[in-house]
Amino acid sequence: MAEQAKVKTAPKTAAKRKPAAKRKPAAKRKPAAKKATPEFATKAQEASRRAFLASLGFYGKAFDQAQEQFNNMQDQMEDRRKKADKLYKELVKRGQKVEKDAKVAFKDIELPKLELDSLTDRKKLEKQLEKVKARFAELKETVGFKTAA
Repeated sequence: MAEQAKVKTAPKTAAKRKPAAKRKPAAKRKPAAKKATPEFATKAQEASRRAFLASLGFYGKAFDQAQEQFNNMQDQMEDRRKKADKLYKELVKRGQKVEKDAKVAFKDIELPKLELDSLTDRKKLEKQLEKVKARFAELKETVGFKTAA
């Protein structure tokens, strides 16, 4: 072991670099492409203009269709509003007729001041109530009122 301790290790040497590859001489550049002919430039300009006009036409057509749909919806709403107004007037007219009939039907019913203390007043009240129920049933039949059942 003593021998091993005495053995000196060689100092590390830097790794050798490989010599840089020789560069090839720069290739000759190709001459620039020939300038576009005026005819080609004109055609390209015209094609781009047509593409632009086509996109404008598309947006214009979409706008026209949206405007047409909007106008149709406004017309439909106006028609519905007119129908609703007409129906409302009919309902008011019908309500006035029913009110008139009801007033006539209940006009002849007298409700005097009743004293509920005595049994006889209760009997009078029940008779009046039966009379009112009968009149109301008659009124329902004449008006054509249907109950929800």
